[in-house]
Amino acid sequence: MKRWFRARLILPDRVMEDGLLAYADGRITDVWDLADPSAPPVPPEAEVIERGYLAPGYLDIHVHGGGGGDFMDADPEAVVAITTTHARHGTVGLLATTLTAPEEQIIRAIRAARQAPRKGARVLGYHIEGPFINVAHKGAQNPAYVRPASVAEIDRWMAEGGPDDRWHVTLAPETEGALEAIRYLVRRGATVSAGHTDATYDQMRAAVEAGLTHATHLYNGMRGLHHREPGTVGGALTLPGMTVELIADGVHVHPAAMQVAVRARGPERVLLVTDAMRATGLGDGEFTLGELPVIVKNGEARLPSGTLAGSVLTMDRAVQNAVRLVGLDLPAAVAMATLNPARLLRLDDRKGSLAVGKDADLLVLDDQLNVKVTIIGGEVVYDGR
Repeated sequence: MKRWFRARLILPDRVMEDGLLAYADGRITDVWDLADPSAPPVPPEAEVIERGYLAPGYLDIHVHGGGGGDFMDADPEAVVAITTTHARHGTVGLLATTLTAPEEQIIRAIRAARQAPRKGARVLGYHIEGPFINVAHKGAQNPAYVRPASVAEIDRWMAEGGPDDRWHVTLAPETEGALEAIRYLVRRGATVSAGHTDATYDQMRAAVEAGLTHATHLYNGMRGLHHREPGTVGGALTLPGMTVELIADGVHVHPAAMQVAVRARGPERVLLVTDAMRATGLGDGEFTLGELPVIVKNGEARLPSGTLAGSVLTMDRAVQNAVRLVGLDLPAAVAMATLNPARLLRLDDRKGSLAVGKDADLLVLDDQLNVKVTIIGGEVVYDGR
């Protein structure tokens, strides 16, 4: 049976002020502009959203934890804590993100994510952040487990995944074995990102030629921009085909620097991510990220040294901040959390926008862009009204 909504619909290029949308059997079946004379009459059973919006569900390609759980716990119950926490904030799909750790621990994390019950946001694949990074920009990654890139290890990770899983790997392209790993990962269908790296502009260019297409948490954990050595940041902002991600919490990146990224790359090549850790949704306190102690105070997650250690950001607040801090219009901000990551994951034929035939992954938002309802594949997984 079809379920109908009458609402303002957030599309990639505009807000449809009076729209009609229906879904059935987990897919969107109808999208109509009621200003169009050819639109059908509104069914009496349609749910009318008087104030607020209907938006596509958010996709987060970089999330370590939430609700007290961390993917590195390698525990299906921790996975459920993460996916249900983020679903309450509009995330319908995510990549289970690992840390620099021993190989067997990374493999256990992948297995747990696959075995966990399907509750809340769907695990669409895996983001392997480290261990092939540069200790000079380790951030909150454990330097004890940093190692050269290994195609054999990559094979063992990917053997744990399913046929439809997406793979995304963050590495430092200037380190030993990295270019070979990039070429191999691309052949296997993965996307590869530069992060925790001291790569020069020329090293970034070589990595892009090898198949690297993305930059992890732009500006953070990488060589910065200099007018005579553009570095990792310069490469990320100018080399062809690159996309970049921003942690739009107002802590990791200054709003002006976010504006620079959007203007340099264009909004269609910028993704919003959370980089959320286990404290997300729990408030201030003492936690861990992998084996490292983390103190969360005033909404900032830091190691005792003061180094940022992920975030407690959620995707709804990332979108709100993209509008409020960066000055983006609503369709562009929402696309950075929906269609842009769907394109990177090559899932834009199924996810990322309100279009007939796509998955019924929907959000009911209020006027302030707070999530009131999360629907995944036509199933209401959160209703906070």
